[in-house]
Amino acid sequence: MIWLGDERGFLTDWLTQQWVRATGRRVDLSDQSWLDGPVGNTTGIGSNFFTEYAKERDLEVVREGRRGLIARFSDLNVSGRNVAGAVRDFYESTSEYELDAWSEWSGAFKPFGSALALLFSRRLQQLNVPLSSLDTSRGMTSEVEQFRDRKRAEIVHTAWVRKLIGTNNILYAGAYSLCKVPNHGHPCVKVVFPLPNGNAIVVMKPEFLPDGSVRVVSSGREFGDPGFYFVVHGKDKQAWARFVFSLKEMIHVYPDGADTVRADHCLWIWGAEFLRLHYRMRLRMDSTDRTLVQLGHTV
Repeated sequence: MIWLGDERGFLTDWLTQQWVRATGRRVDLSDQSWLDGPVGNTTGIGSNFFTEYAKERDLEVVREGRRGLIARFSDLNVSGRNVAGAVRDFYESTSEYELDAWSEWSGAFKPFGSALALLFSRRLQQLNVPLSSLDTSRGMTSEVEQFRDRKRAEIVHTAWVRKLIGTNNILYAGAYSLCKVPNHGHPCVKVVFPLPNGNAIVVMKPEFLPDGSVRVVSSGREFGDPGFYFVVHGKDKQAWARFVFSLKEMIHVYPDGADTVRADHCLWIWGAEFLRLHYRMRLRMDSTDRTLVQLGHTV
C-alpha cells in the first residue's frame, strides 16, 4: 500500500475520496445535518474509534443500563403501528442481546468481496463482511455504547461495534441515530460508518408489517432519498456527498420465540442481489428484561 502522508492517507483511500469529490455534490453540513457524522482518521477505524471520538468531542459515554440502537422506538414508529414486543425490545435494549451471524454470497460477486477485504476492510478494520462460514463459526462480540451531549443531556448517537471472534476483524463499527431526509417526511434510521476523512452513511426508511415485524430499507432513486451515501469532509462544515443509486439494502427484523429475534439483511447492486446476511439475536441469560420479552408485549 502506498502511503501519502497523515492528511491524505493511503493511495486507495485518497483515490476513493477524489471520486466522491468529483462526482458528488458540495454540501454545507450546518444545513444538511442528516449527512453529518463521525469521521475516521487516515490510519484506520477499529474497535477503539468511538472511545477516542467521544474524548475529542467531550461526549459522555454511557456503558451501563439498557442501551438500544433507538432510545425510544416510538420516535421511529410515529404512526403507532402494531410492532412485536420482541422487535421493539431489541431496538431499545440492543446491549442485552448476543449475536450469531452467517453470510450467503452470490457466487459471481464473492471475488468482489475478497478484493474489498484486501484493499480496504481488513486494513481499516471496518465493514469486514464475512466471506465464508468459517469467519462466523466462532461467533461475534457485540458492544453497544451511547454518547450523550453533556449540555443538552441527550443521546446524540449509539455506537454498535461487532467483531468476528474467529478472525478478530471488525464486522461493523457504526453510529446509529434517527434523522429526516429532504425527500421523505418521516423519521428514518441513520447508520454512519466512519472511513478515512469521511464516512459511509446508510439512511433506511422503516416499513411496519402486519405480522409485527419491521423492515428498514435504503432504496431511494435520487439525492435526498433514503439510500447509501459516501461523504468526504473538508473544512468548516464543508463536505462532498455522493449518492450511490446502484447500491440498495433491506433488513427484515422479526421475532422467533420468547427471547430471540432474527434479521435477514439483503444487499443489491444494479438490481442484482450479491449478499445476504442472517442474524440471530438472543437475549442474554443475565438480562433482567427477559420477562418482558416472554410476555410478548406489543406497541
